[in-house]
Amino acid sequence: MSSRFARTWKTALVGGQIIWLGSCVNLPYYFQAISGHFEVINRSQPISRIISSPDVDIKLKNALTKVVELRQFATDHLKLPENLSYTSYTDLKRPFVVWNVFAAPELSVSLKQWCFVQIGCVGYRGFFSQASAEQFAEELRKEGYDVHVGGIRAYSTLGWFSDPVLNTFIGYSEMNLARLIFHELAHQILFVPDDTVFNESFATAVEHEGIRRWFKYKGTDQEQMALMVRYENEMIFINLVLKHRQRLLELFHSNASDADKRTQKSIIYRDLREEFLRIKAENPEFNSYDQWFAQPLNNALLATVSIYTQAVPSFQAILTQLDGDMGKFYETIKQISELPKQERNRILQQAVEHISQLK
Repeated sequence: MSSRFARTWKTALVGGQIIWLGSCVNLPYYFQAISGHFEVINRSQPISRIISSPDVDIKLKNALTKVVELRQFATDHLKLPENLSYTSYTDLKRPFVVWNVFAAPELSVSLKQWCFVQIGCVGYRGFFSQASAEQFAEELRKEGYDVHVGGIRAYSTLGWFSDPVLNTFIGYSEMNLARLIFHELAHQILFVPDDTVFNESFATAVEHEGIRRWFKYKGTDQEQMALMVRYENEMIFINLVLKHRQRLLELFHSNASDADKRTQKSIIYRDLREEFLRIKAENPEFNSYDQWFAQPLNNALLATVSIYTQAVPSFQAILTQLDGDMGKFYETIKQISELPKQERNRILQQAVEHISQLK
């Protein structure tokens, strides 16, 4: 899987769940969330102490030094929150911090929702134990759901806690490390209950703008060219997935029998995989998505793509209209976020249509 999608589409808002768990969540789940999160917090150390220690591996020191630079850039140039998030480091001694379970009905492209007090409903359920996640996933499969379990390398507490840098992602490239930090800090600016598409598309738009400005500020022409190529490949991937997801949506809403829908569903997934192979044959760099396509393709996996990207062009259009002023951008988005969902969506659609007319 490309590191971009391994990171962004596997990010959990665990902190909000920990604070606002309601009676709809059973006690074992409540306690695993509490204990898992506080393990992360309690094992953290200030980055400044680690960098100054003579006993720490030089690679870790260099990576954490880069985090310090990125963190300051986020505040100074992107107007992202200035707080203690990403100023400490936790080594969990494992490759993932949590595991997310996504589920969608067999004949639907919509994710199953789990609801929590205050933060609203989200399309996944997170576990600090892989075994617990797999057990829960198996229960959902027995109920007939398409299920995807993803190892999560980072999560946001939405500003309720000071999120640490984790060993699960410290080995990322500079580009991916920057994107993660900018994305997660953007979540601390606003969070709209019951609107994952709005929240994630906003954070992804900030992430894209942040990495563009970072490489303009620090990068070489070669790095900026690599970024452009990467974005182009991401758009090819996203459009490919969304095209076949639209075919599934039309199929599931058709008058075909359930048996015919199951048959056509298999054909659509076969077509998706075959089209990926054709694109990769013409574009060798597209092999960065081999791991994603090596997973079982199902409705749950495809749904995780759309929720993070669907409204990104709209947020980018609004930022363009504001001449790239990040402060004004955040204030405008906060005002939009306070509107009813239907009105929010209308404004976002108008923004992207307006930009399209100007081109």
